[in-house]
Amino acid sequence: MPKQVDHEQRRQQISQALWRVAAERGLEAVSMREVATSAGMSIGLVQHYFASKEDMLLHATLLLRDRLEERLRRAVAALPEPVTPQATLRAMFAALLPDDPASRSETLVANAVFIRALNDPVMADRYRLGRAQLTASVADLIRAARADADDLAEQAADTLLALANGLSSDLLLGHLSVEGAVRILNTQLDTLIDD
Repeated sequence: MPKQVDHEQRRQQISQALWRVAAERGLEAVSMREVATSAGMSIGLVQHYFASKEDMLLHATLLLRDRLEERLRRAVAALPEPVTPQATLRAMFAALLPDDPASRSETLVANAVFIRALNDPVMADRYRLGRAQLTASVADLIRAARADADDLAEQAADTLLALANGLSSDLLLGHLSVEGAVRILNTQLDTLIDD
């Protein structure tokens, strides 16, 4: 009886191999051969699932977005009841920081994808869409936390997301501890929302 293959699991396995290569050596090092070696597969098998490096990268960015959404969902789900918009914002922003090996790897890859998006219109469009969705979600939470924040909610969301991006970079470089980064985020959140 032929072995049943989970094709989506294979695609994820290939994407994770791409992440390992990208996190260790950057997207420039990503090739079909490197990814196949990292995944423990033949190049032919990788090409069966992805016709090109660009196809692999696009799939990997979708998986990256799914992982980020799952990380945010887990952080919010772990909050004690009653869940307030203020607590949700704090949990979400803490979850955006790379504080373990998995989120560190994901952040390294996300940064590499961002750099590529500067010169790749398809990646840039995907990045802008994801960022717009995240900004809208954060702005909605800010409005829910402060009724008087309506006019400034989008700007505040962009400010907080830019801060989280900068803090993530500092964490990756070892300039800050996770506790220090969370403290900085909470100080900024304190100025925007009332607990």
